[in-house]
Amino acid sequence: MLQLGQAAPDFTLPDQDGAPRSLRELCQRGPVVIYFYPKDETPGCTAQACSFRDSYTVFTGAGAEVVGISSDTVDSHRSFAEHHNLPFRLLSDRGGVVRKQFGVPRTLGLIDGRVTFVLDRGGVVRHVFSSQLRARRHIDEALAVIRTLAG
Repeated sequence: MLQLGQAAPDFTLPDQDGAPRSLRELCQRGPVVIYFYPKDETPGCTAQACSFRDSYTVFTGAGAEVVGISSDTVDSHRSFAEHHNLPFRLLSDRGGVVRKQFGVPRTLGLIDGRVTFVLDRGGVVRHVFSSQLRARRHIDEALAVIRTLAG
């Protein structure tokens, strides 16, 4: 898994509207919170996404962007985002290539892991939090780091 101080690999993935989004583009605006999650519309993933939604203005107020990544399709992401009024981008990593580049593990070898990375404006990893079961804690961990980066 990527470690603190490492540069995150650049990538380009389609968002829920099918538009290509690159990490380089996202980082140009400021810090980026990337959270990898297992599957749209599952209880833990829905709670996590809605918690990020509910804190989204705090993240953007500190100059950060939030991005969710899973292997779900663009159409699944669009439906999930619309159903839960998610204001941030959901990226479709269909082959799991970006997940592998970031070193996100699978739980019990079966379920895609739940890991949040906080990257600074330069794309350098400033925080990593991994917990399959404490989905809402990802938000608290990421917010604390973003507040530090915002000064």
